[in-house]
Amino acid sequence: MKGLALLTHIKSIVAVLLLILVAGDAVAGQDGDGSIAITGELKAWHKVTLTIDGPFAKETDTDPNPFTGYRLSVTFVHASGSTTYVVPGYFAADGDAGESSATEGNQWRVHFAPDKPGRWGYTVQFLKQPGVALMTDDELAANNQSEISSVPGHEKTGNFTIKPSDKTGRDMRAHGRLRYVGERYLKFAGSGDYFLKAGADAPETLLAFKDFDGTVANNPKKGPLKAYKPHLKDWQQGDPAWQDGKGKGLIGAINYLSSTGCNAFSFLTYNAGGDGDNIWPFIERGKKFHYDCSKLDQWQAVFDHATSRGMYLHFKLQETENDDDLHGTKRKQKDTPAALDNGDLGQQRKLYLREMIARFGHSLALNWNLGEENTQTTKQQRDMAAYIKATDPYDHHIVIHTYPSDQDKIYGSLMGDQSTLTGASVQNSNVRDCHWQTLKWVTRSMEKGKPWVVAFDEPGDASFGTPPDPGWPGMDKHKKLPATIHDVRKYALWGTLMAGGTGVEYYFGYKLPQNDLNAEDWRSREKTWAYSAVALGFFRDHKIPFEQMKNHNGLIGADAKKNEGYCLAKPGEVYLVYLPKQREEVTIDLTGVKGKYTVQWFNPREGGDLVGAETISGGNQATFAGPPKSASGGDWLAVIRRE
Repeated sequence: MKGLALLTHIKSIVAVLLLILVAGDAVAGQDGDGSIAITGELKAWHKVTLTIDGPFAKETDTDPNPFTGYRLSVTFVHASGSTTYVVPGYFAADGDAGESSATEGNQWRVHFAPDKPGRWGYTVQFLKQPGVALMTDDELAANNQSEISSVPGHEKTGNFTIKPSDKTGRDMRAHGRLRYVGERYLKFAGSGDYFLKAGADAPETLLAFKDFDGTVANNPKKGPLKAYKPHLKDWQQGDPAWQDGKGKGLIGAINYLSSTGCNAFSFLTYNAGGDGDNIWPFIERGKKFHYDCSKLDQWQAVFDHATSRGMYLHFKLQETENDDDLHGTKRKQKDTPAALDNGDLGQQRKLYLREMIARFGHSLALNWNLGEENTQTTKQQRDMAAYIKATDPYDHHIVIHTYPSDQDKIYGSLMGDQSTLTGASVQNSNVRDCHWQTLKWVTRSMEKGKPWVVAFDEPGDASFGTPPDPGWPGMDKHKKLPATIHDVRKYALWGTLMAGGTGVEYYFGYKLPQNDLNAEDWRSREKTWAYSAVALGFFRDHKIPFEQMKNHNGLIGADAKKNEGYCLAKPGEVYLVYLPKQREEVTIDLTGVKGKYTVQWFNPREGGDLVGAETISGGNQATFAGPPKSASGGDWLAVIRRE
């Protein structure tokens, strides 16, 4: 009897404990009261965050699903009435998921990047109905309103005051948002400067980082997770980190790339079924309607830091293996579910795009790339691009990338008013083709009445791409390469810029050390970063009006496909003549322009001041002496300005 009494007593204690736990869960699971908090630096171009105490939810909920069953958006209006933004929001778990790894909570967020100082007012729209997040404004208006309910915070209003940005230097917040303005180059809305880029296209699996929550390697031999240990030393006190020091390797890598003078890097945000098969924003690989709040908060910390370090974010929204279910004959049927709606603009794809825009669209310098080596149909591409444009309040640059053999078929169907695309992310198999291929798409898009911003984001042979610096560990096994780092500098970097392209990102191939899938040390291409910084610095420091200049190879009698020389010019004012190889003399056609012109030389390998000062006259064919002699017989750039 005593044993039975003891057992009964223990059961009573357990029951009480369970009641306490349930009560605790009930408290933790309470809906918020709709109160709103405004946080962040209240300055122009900075991230201002509006957080609502809203409905309690879990990442795994299905009735309602917090990602599809609620629609949060906030309308921000400047006091002048001149500017309005309608910004989508998202479920943020406990509001600190990047640190806590929370999977549930009642915090809902909107990030806003105001474009001017002054007073801003806001109005919250917060609705509940199955699938409401995926409705367009027109669909919402046409829907049976009796089936849509509001939640705490709906129709709340408020205001806040924004001060001017106090950022300087490389920080993107010193320059404003990069915008497509109907020209061949993106333009900063704040400073008014035009943008050229150079940076890393590899590793494509940049976000396969072991310090991100919920990140696993589905194919660890081919696509292992990364630690970026070589860049731990580049992390600095005051930089972001989470959960007792996680994140320092990748943050340090961004610091390093920024320190070289480069200003861009790219990354896949979804590659299930692809080469790496280790990046997705969902709580699990196949659960496409349930997003990982803590992982995405940690991604956001990295992207926000990159913005502060002057980096352009190239979002590659999908891998070729997961853009549809028709790709290639080697695909296995079990892999096809990796595609979002089989390539269509269905519920999976709409939600994915909305989540990416809501969480990261406040970033100032970015492009949305429809996907690496995209194989969707033309209709699918148009629909996807149109949905991005309709959802993104900041109207960021939208580009497409595809296989070299498919470019004529795909690009031509999307130019001009045939799509909302504003540029091309180009790939080839030989760096010596970069110049004429860039020129081809720059010219064709202009002929269609809507100039594209054209970047060479994957130049060179698929196996080798841009190689590591000579002497890098493991390079002794590769004596003969399709392209040296000097070829990459001449034909990819300068070839693209002199054709009127916006710049380059370097692909690392897959057969060399630190390659496209496993690279963790960006120092492997230190010389290439240095050459790129020299090029970007040239246009900036010498105040070259490149946005007003066009390719004029004919003025120096050059064939674009032969790479004998390139000419970029604003006739009558300034001419740039790039010579990949040494010459004794150069002739340029100045027929039809008047005045005296000064010829000086710039060293693309080392940078520095312009040298020489020969004078030539307009009105005819003018010949001037070649560049200074160099031991390497390297490339030179003639800068010809009207006196």
